[in-house]
Amino acid sequence: MNMESSQPYLPAAGHDWLLPLYDPIVKLLGGDAARKALLDQAALQPGQRVLEVGCGTGSMVVQIKKLHPQVEGVGLDPDPKALARARGKAKRLASSIQFDAGFAGELPYPDGSFDRVFSSFMFHHLPADEKRNMLAEARRVLRPDGELHILDFEGSEDGAHSFLTHLLHSRERLKENSEGTVLSLMGGAGFAEATKLGRRRLVLGGVAYYRARA
Repeated sequence: MNMESSQPYLPAAGHDWLLPLYDPIVKLLGGDAARKALLDQAALQPGQRVLEVGCGTGSMVVQIKKLHPQVEGVGLDPDPKALARARGKAKRLASSIQFDAGFAGELPYPDGSFDRVFSSFMFHHLPADEKRNMLAEARRVLRPDGELHILDFEGSEDGAHSFLTHLLHSRERLKENSEGTVLSLMGGAGFAEATKLGRRRLVLGGVAYYRARA
């Protein structure tokens, strides 16, 4: 399904010209290690099918295939340039990963398609209504025993953030990402056992790990 121009979106790196720098910057800031912890909490098993919503350049889906070659990985993002890089990574590794163009609030997959849905450093970018849509769609495409796993910046009331964090992300968006708000939105979307499992300090500030069951 081609949805590249149906609505506006924020490019993976914020600006197209920054895209070549996106992966090395994320790695430098500790993003790779943070995402590895997210995968560990998901306890993936052979034969499962997983989706990353807002996959950007595909680093996490590729990481999944490296660590769990018998897991089927799917990545979705609205940015065609980021998806081109993601497909290039998968091709170089000879990994069979499906990358699709689409939006978090309009997932182009049938009900009950996945065992796990991931969101990594994407949720805070969404306005409140889109957060609700994204969570409702994640709940819809999960199988009855499936789980949603989110890694994102903590809300402004949950932990201290660096000057750079506030420079890159508005205080309002960080406020909307508070623990109470995220857990409430998960419950409102029909998830059970919505939980903040932990936190981690990065160069940019605190990040939180969440899990909810379908």
